[in-house]
Amino acid sequence: MDKIPLPKAIDELKVLVVDNQALIHDLIKSALLELGVKQVSSAQNAFHAVRLCQKDTFDVVLLAFNVSSDKDGFHLFEELKHNNYIGDKSTVVFLSAETSMELVNCIIELQPDDFWVKPLDASRVQQRFNYLVNIRRKLHKVMHCMDNSDYAAAIYHAERGLKDEGVAEYHPRLKRMIGECLIHLRDYATAERYFSRLKEEYDHAWVHIGLAKTLFRQDKVDEAELLIEDLLQRNDTRFLTYDLLAQYYISKEQFDVAYEQVKAASKLAPRNIERNKKLWDLARLNRDKYGQLSAVQNMAKFARNSIHDSPELGLNVVRTMIDLAATVSGSESEKLLRQVTREIEGLTRGDFVEPALANKMLVIKARIESLKNNKRDAEKLLKENLQADAAMNLEDNLDLMKAYHELGMKEDCLAILDTLRAQLAGDTLASQVVDEYLKREEIERREIKFTTKELKEMAAVNYRENRIFPAYNNLCQAMILSPHDKSIALSLLKVLVQINKNEPLSDSQHEMAMNAADMLSNSSLPANQQQKCDEYLSALSLNEAAVHVTPE
Repeated sequence: MDKIPLPKAIDELKVLVVDNQALIHDLIKSALLELGVKQVSSAQNAFHAVRLCQKDTFDVVLLAFNVSSDKDGFHLFEELKHNNYIGDKSTVVFLSAETSMELVNCIIELQPDDFWVKPLDASRVQQRFNYLVNIRRKLHKVMHCMDNSDYAAAIYHAERGLKDEGVAEYHPRLKRMIGECLIHLRDYATAERYFSRLKEEYDHAWVHIGLAKTLFRQDKVDEAELLIEDLLQRNDTRFLTYDLLAQYYISKEQFDVAYEQVKAASKLAPRNIERNKKLWDLARLNRDKYGQLSAVQNMAKFARNSIHDSPELGLNVVRTMIDLAATVSGSESEKLLRQVTREIEGLTRGDFVEPALANKMLVIKARIESLKNNKRDAEKLLKENLQADAAMNLEDNLDLMKAYHELGMKEDCLAILDTLRAQLAGDTLASQVVDEYLKREEIERREIKFTTKELKEMAAVNYRENRIFPAYNNLCQAMILSPHDKSIALSLLKVLVQINKNEPLSDSQHEMAMNAADMLSNSSLPANQQQKCDEYLSALSLNEAAVHVTPE
């Protein structure tokens, strides 16, 4: 076993305090000096904190959640971790006067070592600081092994620590570490028995979550669900439980259920960019255009001034607005296009636009022209100005594929799908979701030549001209592309009523009617649309099968 380095003495520790209140700096520095800490540095904003971390390595970082206008503590913490200024051996404490559940959930996600609520008290600062330093000192062998992924050795040292009454205060911490190590070692059966025993001793959130995790990993879903019911009622476990459920259902490719869990988790802790990205991917997979837009808007909003901030986020908001505009019609589509114009002005403001961005904007402009039925101009834009050798990421290629599809350029569209699949690397949950999305896109792009908006317009014309079966086929394809569109579902029921007047519905037609009725039963409708819906359901004898819709 490698020799494990000894932890630093208290007078060797380097501490950084990041807060925009001078009184906080004075109180903490004074309290720590009394303990024997000799090196305490101060930063009153995120910029200054980063500069200090570039010059020195700190053992302890005390970080206010609301630092200043340049960057909040959440984003600063992410940046410090990203640049390795904070590592496994760092002790991080968050400071905040706010204790809302949303903030607490966001902080829990970052997994700091402690959370101190303002106003601070000098004696409390000393007590908690001593506790945290002693964890590093007395549990350093276990922590060193865990930091180096030597989980078997970590369990060995932790079990030895549990026999030492001198560290009895830290026994719960050691027991938690053993549970984490068993999960890392994938010994889920042993981990289940371990957490089950701990549950009799402790009511801590980590015990319940650890037990639920081991049950899911063994596919003991019935047992897990009994536990989950209670965990979703508790403030300290609800948020972590939604994340755990989402991870499980994604692994089982139950993407519709996973989507609901991620939505719930995002409401409780909206700042996490990776979760919003997962939410966006799942919304795409579930063809929820409004959900997609909400997710990318949250990403752009919460990424400002963070390491995640980039023009790509603004581009994705624009692209998603265009996706939505391609499914709706009339005033809603026009409103979205006006919003797109404003967003584009913000993205292209300035004298110089980078070539890579110019290529992406070209595709967006072609899609806008296509939406306005200026398809010849849109095709000309792409054929004459698109730089084929420009670097294109996955989202760029997705957007170009949609542009080709909207213009009816089928071969170009399908060729990009191969490029997209090559850009998916690894077996992460994100790539798994996007890969499934691309499979569906490929089926739809091969079989369906038109956009949702075009199919709806074609169905309306066919219905007026009494071409009922072509109208039905148009709406069936539109429903595949936009399964949550209430107007399509209503139109589909109306067309099926006409078909049913002449001959009984086939099995497939009856199934389409039931799907439309089921979707509408979970929707809110204006009074006039509800009346029409009831009439259609009555004509098709579906009243008892469908739940009554809720009026807006």
